[in-house]
Parts: sequence; structure tokens; C-alpha cells
Amino acid sequence: GEPYALRRPIIHIEEAAFGPLPDTLLVSPRVAPPVYGLGLLEAIPEETLLALADPADADGDGLSGRVNRVWDAARGESVLGRFGWKANEPNLSQQNQGAFLGDIGVTSPLFPEPECADGQPGCAAAPSGGEPELTPDIVAFVDFYVSTLAVPARRDVEDPSVLRGKALFLAAGCGGCHVPRLETGDHPIEALAHQTIRPFTDLLLHDMGEGLADGRPDFEASGTEWRTPPLWGIGLLPVVNGHTLL
Repeated sequence: GEPYALRRPIIHIEEAAFGPLPDTLLVSPRVAPPVYGLGLLEAIPEETLLALADPADADGDGLSGRVNRVWDAARGESVLGRFGWKANEPNLSQQNQGAFLGDIGVTSPLFPEPECADGQPGCAAAPSGGEPELTPDIVAFVDFYVSTLAVPARRDVEDPSVLRGKALFLAAGCGGCHVPRLETGDHPIEALAHQTIRPFTDLLLHDMGEGLADGRPDFEASGTEWRTPPLWGIGLLPVVNGHTLL
């Protein structure tokens, strides 16, 4: 009986520093997703995700998740995507190095050139911290940290209200996309390999309709498609972040 409402941000960009913005500019405001448990998600075998995919809803259950095929910069080919709001990143190392470049302008072995748009001479002339600025050792340290940051422990699993919520979640069919239980496969970090995990995701794209659309395609993802976000740990979101925005 408690009412809820969806909120949609309305973005206005004023006084752009480098001149008028094109009419074709696509804007998609995002809240950064949690970074714990990502190594476990990376360790889920590709075969598992392909088996969960059903783009044409062949089984008639009303769900039509599909994989996103994205560019792997290290391998030089299109592969299955699994990270980001639209599953637009293939692995953690590329996501990490892409964030270094895109978020704070730090170059890396994978992305050695700064992102300077036309009309930004100050960017091109800025002093460099090295070519690239991130050494392979630093990349390896960051990759290991992000891969092994642990998921918050499950809490109150026998509490009647928790069990009631679990039953309602499954009865409503939420587990069809937010898959409760998966198995990891081989992984160079032994602690991540062959684990039973409960991430509540299929890491697939689903068309969420115009009401939730951002209108911004990303590789094979359309402007109405989003990757199923993992739900593990979100019960602590208000405690850690002070809000319940996902």
C-alpha cells in the first residue's frame, strides 16, 4: 500500500565552454554502479550468459534478454559485454582503464592517447605524467583490487520478513532477469573460481520501454535497453551512500 513514483532527470547544458553543442548530442545521466563483486561477475562463464539469453523469447515466458557485443581493445575484436549500465564493457581491465581516461584524463597502456575534442587546445597542450601515465604495474594493482572487492555478507537470511520478501520476489517473476544464483568458472584468481554466487542478475540486455529509455545506443544496445543490474548489497546503499538511487 505504500506509493512509489519514478523520477526522470531533466538536463539543461548552459554556457558550454567550447561553443554550441550539436543538436545530435546524446545525454544519458548515470549514477555510478557499485564496484564490489565485479571479479565474480567476470568469472561467470560466457556459456552461462549465452544459455540465459533468449532474444526472441522462444520459451514464451515474456522475457527476451540478449547479450551486447562490444569492442575488446586488447584483443581487437567484438566480444560479449557484461559491465556498465548497457553491458558496454567486456572486462574489468578495459573498464578500469577506460574510466581512468574518460573520468580523470589519465592515459594507460590500453588507451595511451588523451581524449581531446576539437576546439580544446588546452587539453592537447597539457603536461603529461608519462606515456602512458599508468604503468602496467599500477593497472595490475587496480585490476586486482576491483576484482577482489568483496560483496557485503548476506544478512538476516532466516528473518520471516526477509523470507516473505524472497517469496514475493520470486512469485512476481523478478528472478527471471535478476537471476538469484549463478556459478563462476575458471579464473586466474583462485578465490573467484568455481564459486556459487547470488548476484541477482543475468548481465543481459532487456528492453525496458520508452518510460525508462535514455535514447542512447551503445554498441548493439538500443536506446531502450539496459543491462540487468545486480541487486546484491543494495540493502546497505542508504547506509553507505545516504540515498537509494540506482
